[in-house]
Amino acid sequence: MPEETTATRPSDAALGSGLGRVLLLVYGIFALSASARALVQITTHFDEAPLAYLLSAMAGLVYIAATVGLARGGPRGRRIALISCTIELIGVLIIGTLSVLDKGDFPDATVWSNFGSGYGYVPLVLPFIGLWWIWRHKPE
Repeated sequence: MPEETTATRPSDAALGSGLGRVLLLVYGIFALSASARALVQITTHFDEAPLAYLLSAMAGLVYIAATVGLARGGPRGRRIALISCTIELIGVLIIGTLSVLDKGDFPDATVWSNFGSGYGYVPLVLPFIGLWWIWRHKPE
């Protein structure tokens, strides 16, 4: 029996339209914006807040992995997206809390500082939507 392609799997086809397409687009935008922000921060003034800028770079990598996992689909892509969204959720909650409690550790904003307030709190909401999407569209 021929192997199904990712485009023909019902759980993956959902990413090709509606909310799935929007989710993939938002993750792609965040992958690009978080990575670009980290690159600028690290190359222009890394010595001002090295930990914060490295966390920005980590956030960019997490968004890239989530985007790739969602776009790839299938069991492996789903696993990558699930792990990435989980790390994203933990990261935004921990960094968000730390940045609110001790602003001195985060003199310059990162994508996850203040729970993503600089990005309209989308970084706080996005992992919940991503995880919901992954679980809702899991293979039978």
